[in-house]
Amino acid sequence: MLFRRSFTPSLIVAAAILTGCTAFAPRADAPVAQRAMALLPADALLLGEQHDAAEHQVIERETVETLAARGRLAALALEMAEEGATTAGLATTATEAQVQAALNWNEKAWPWSAYGPAVMAAVRAGVPVVGANLPRERMKNAMADVSLDVQLGKEAHKAQQDAVRNGHCNLLPESQIGPMTRIQIARDRAMAQAIVKARVPGKTVLLLSGAGHTAKALGVPQHLPSDLAVKTVQLQAGVPMTSREPGAFDAVWLTPALPEKDYCAGVKRSS
Repeated sequence: MLFRRSFTPSLIVAAAILTGCTAFAPRADAPVAQRAMALLPADALLLGEQHDAAEHQVIERETVETLAARGRLAALALEMAEEGATTAGLATTATEAQVQAALNWNEKAWPWSAYGPAVMAAVRAGVPVVGANLPRERMKNAMADVSLDVQLGKEAHKAQQDAVRNGHCNLLPESQIGPMTRIQIARDRAMAQAIVKARVPGKTVLLLSGAGHTAKALGVPQHLPSDLAVKTVQLQAGVPMTSREPGAFDAVWLTPALPEKDYCAGVKRSS
């Protein structure tokens, strides 16, 4: 995990948009249910959040409820749980403790109070919740896997490297940029594989992750098969000051801006 919990907006500085990507979309202030349904049909719907924006987790829960209520939700896949973890087999009446145990939930990394409502909405609807993130024990191997260096195009790979530098507050030695970029790519591949495994014809797998993972040119969509229809959404707190490249997402859902925060301040002081 990078130092900044909300590093994903910086990852997509070169690969995101504010307008022009959703000609088919309802108004920006339309209910979440209406905006979500406007993106369907899709085999996979990727919601990319800013991790410290509480309103984004509310939107995620509402999206789960919308798809589940219409019988359209195949599975809920999470960056917040590791690959192999699943609630499949649990009853719809399972307790939150049972669900957390099934997902091997890491409370220190991902507060249950933020993500539990979306997870439990899926469980209550009888929809499996699956971990999609690369297991920690596989990260060392990923760092040494040079085949990951060619999984993206040249420009996209450079953008990922720049994002890793920025996400670590420009404190990483240059020798670590390549290995850490491989981890990021391996995580995207793991999430893509989780989506493919959970795929159900006529329904939608919903992925919840940081927005950098949902960017079309850099993230999970790069590792999905071409026959899988995927739609991506960036959840954006406030309007970024930087201009963004058209086409990175199918939709951008704006939420109120958060108070300005220097995510690197504490890291730099302690380094």
